[in-house]
Amino acid sequence: MKKSIGIIFGGCSSEYPVSLHSSYSVIKNLDENKYDKHLIGITKDGSWFYFQGDVEAINCDTWQNGNVKKAFLSPDRENKGLWIPEENRLIHLDVVFPVLHGKNGEDGSVQGLLQLAGIPVVGCGMEASVLCMDKFIAHRIVNDVGIKTPRNILLREWDTIENRVEEILSLQLPLYVKPIKAGSSLGMTKVHKENELMAAIEEAFKFDNQVLCEENIEGFEVGCAVLGNDELMVSPVDEIELFVDWFDYGEKYSQEKSIIHMPARIDEDLAEKVRYTAAEAYRALCCRGYARVDIFIKTSGEKPEVLFNEINTIPGLTDVSRFPSMVQAMGIDYRRLLDKLIELAV
Repeated sequence: MKKSIGIIFGGCSSEYPVSLHSSYSVIKNLDENKYDKHLIGITKDGSWFYFQGDVEAINCDTWQNGNVKKAFLSPDRENKGLWIPEENRLIHLDVVFPVLHGKNGEDGSVQGLLQLAGIPVVGCGMEASVLCMDKFIAHRIVNDVGIKTPRNILLREWDTIENRVEEILSLQLPLYVKPIKAGSSLGMTKVHKENELMAAIEEAFKFDNQVLCEENIEGFEVGCAVLGNDELMVSPVDEIELFVDWFDYGEKYSQEKSIIHMPARIDEDLAEKVRYTAAEAYRALCCRGYARVDIFIKTSGEKPEVLFNEINTIPGLTDVSRFPSMVQAMGIDYRRLLDKLIELAV
């Protein structure tokens, strides 16, 4: 029998456009012989709809003008499905695949709703989603299991920032200023001069009520995919080679001035250390299903050093995103990847 699967896309988040492209790829690649697909769209202002129109409308963000009906997930565990009030109809769901990025989707909120409803969720659950979304807390947890991270300073919206400038500058310039709970480098600034600091902090506070000031790591960034619940599969390591100052929002999705090397141009011993660190961080932060782990390779010392950057619990899932490419390097194509993620959920 086919599994009834709900795919949630969009979201009340600044990363709404990224979700549309990721979810489009997921929907197009899910095997129609195995799954009954039920598409659940969330608008930028947080309205939920059951979408039955042309999937192309998702990719170009015209889906709201198509065949949509108001809908919501029932929190009643007896129902386990999507309620369509207009039709007085409940659609049973065997599993839900949230393809959401950033706040109100990747941060544990939707995962908590699904946990309450008793519906299996593809990917990390509520606990891991909350922990990984908060960069400050995530760093503290992985520190506790012996994984190094860049030095950072936490700012809250009630802090008197002027009184903390000297403390922040102790991290040395250049440094990064970023929102605690935002992805895709939104609200993030690389600060090169002291007179740029306050503007960078103000920009970060537009995206969150907590901001992280973090030291710059001399080196480069690598990453790998992790799949699994108890037994883990870790992909080969990829490497981001930049021809710009840093990997900002525009560059992440255009890659006009960067190259992703798969595998990374590092020796096998260092690659194995990255893979081990990724798996340990994944476990420490209670992840399950799948995630992409991002790691810094610090090259300014006598020998390369591995530092944890972050975990993306719902990484980009377009056909050209890093995560599917990492999994492809494990010998798993995109369609089989989706099957595997659903198997891990149910």
